[in-house]
Amino acid sequence: MRGLHPNHRNSFERSTPNVRIFMSFDLDNDQDLPDLLLEQSLRQCSGFEISARSEATTMTDGWDETVRRQISEADEVIVICGEHTASSVRVSAELRVAQEEQKPYFLLWGRREEMCTRPVGSKRDDTMYSWTWEILQDQIITTLRDAQPHEVPERYKRP
Repeated sequence: MRGLHPNHRNSFERSTPNVRIFMSFDLDNDQDLPDLLLEQSLRQCSGFEISARSEATTMTDGWDETVRRQISEADEVIVICGEHTASSVRVSAELRVAQEEQKPYFLLWGRREEMCTRPVGSKRDDTMYSWTWEILQDQIITTLRDAQPHEVPERYKRP
């Protein structure tokens, strides 16, 4: 909540479960980045947890089934982008699964000092967000909220 001390949690926040995140990243070039996101998830008032992440296993049919299950069990997917993300077959495959499972996702600019690339399969209007604590928290909430179906009150529906 804006305006409150970061450690202050009202009863609504305490009763709300953490958002479960599947973390996708380039295993070959960005091994240090997942630790940063994991560290942020462990903050007392983060509101999210890492439920699964990219893993260094052979990409077989079994891999696809495991990743599909992990992504379907997550609330949303964060794709951490680095310099070589566009050439990562694994990140592109994880993004494809997220899209097929209709999971909300967003792209996170993993390295401030470098030109980060988007994974193959990302949509033209997918924004890559700067990685700050405030933007990360806002984007997790916004992405999840925007993915919810919008109910139209009966009185506004056409007969």
